[in-house]
Amino acid sequence: MTKFDTIKQEIIHKNPYWIYRKDEYLMPNDEVGNYFFVETPGSVFVIPRLNDGKFILVKQFRYLNGKFSIEFPGGGIKSAVSIEENAKNELKEEAGLIAGSLKKIGEFNPLNGVTNEICHVFFAEELSFEDNNPDAGEEFSILSFNEIEIDSLIRSGELWDGMTLAAWSLYKLCIKGV
Repeated sequence: MTKFDTIKQEIIHKNPYWIYRKDEYLMPNDEVGNYFFVETPGSVFVIPRLNDGKFILVKQFRYLNGKFSIEFPGGGIKSAVSIEENAKNELKEEAGLIAGSLKKIGEFNPLNGVTNEICHVFFAEELSFEDNNPDAGEEFSILSFNEIEIDSLIRSGELWDGMTLAAWSLYKLCIKGV
C-alpha cells in the first residue's frame, strides 16, 4: 500500500475549536486529489463511576442532530494544559465531579475520514460532587445509570452518541475485561 504525499495545504476556515483544511495530495495513480477535513487538537471523554456502581452521564441538546443526547462528560482539548488536566476540567465543567482516581483506558478517532481528532478516554473513580460550570451555550442534565441500564439505553437507541459508544466499549474491554 502507498502512503499519500501531501503537495499543498490550505486553511479554509479557522475558529477556536477546529481548523477546516483542504490538502492537495498525490494519489497512488499519480493524479492529484483534494482532501477536505477538520483538524482539531483532540478531545477527552471521562467515564465516571460512583462508589455505588452507578455511572454519571450528561444529557444535552445536539444542534446538528436536532435532538437530546446522553453522553459521558467530555470535550475538546485546550492545549494550555495536559490531556489528563483537560479530562479533569471537562468532568468538573459538565458533571460537577472531582476525580480522586483518573486512569487513561484508551483512545480512538471518532470519524477518520473527516477529522484527524484523537479522543482520549479516561475512567474516573473516588468522585466528589461540586457545582458544574458549563461553557456559555452549554446546558446539561446530570444523570446516573447502572451498567445494565446503560446497555439497555444503547439497545433501545436512546443512547446513540458515537463517542460515548466507543468509550463504553473501551471501558468494557479495559476495565471489565469483557
